[in-house]
Amino acid sequence: MSDCLFCKMVRGEIVPDIVYEDANVLAFNDINPQAPVHILVIPKQHIATLNALSDKALAGELLTRCALIADQQGLAENGYRTVINCNDQGGQEVYHLHLHLLGGRQLCWPPG
Repeated sequence: MSDCLFCKMVRGEIVPDIVYEDANVLAFNDINPQAPVHILVIPKQHIATLNALSDKALAGELLTRCALIADQQGLAENGYRTVINCNDQGGQEVYHLHLHLLGGRQLCWPPG
């Protein structure tokens, strides 16, 4: 999708603060962090919402990359949270599937 903010990042038209990248996944620091560590983990393929994700292997990759990145960021032992917002009422602002990886402080429940 040509006008998608995250697709522009994947193509290198916008350069995010990258913390991880491989053939299928890009992860970068959120520009409006809600925790000391707030990383967005996205598929390089444009998928608008969680509802549109049908590739089980890619779904698994996204989750395992979150765990890997959490470990690299020193979050794994104390804990972290992953969040996927879906559509308007779910709080999704950018319509390119992304996982929020949050940590570095005690997180409260329930969220929002």
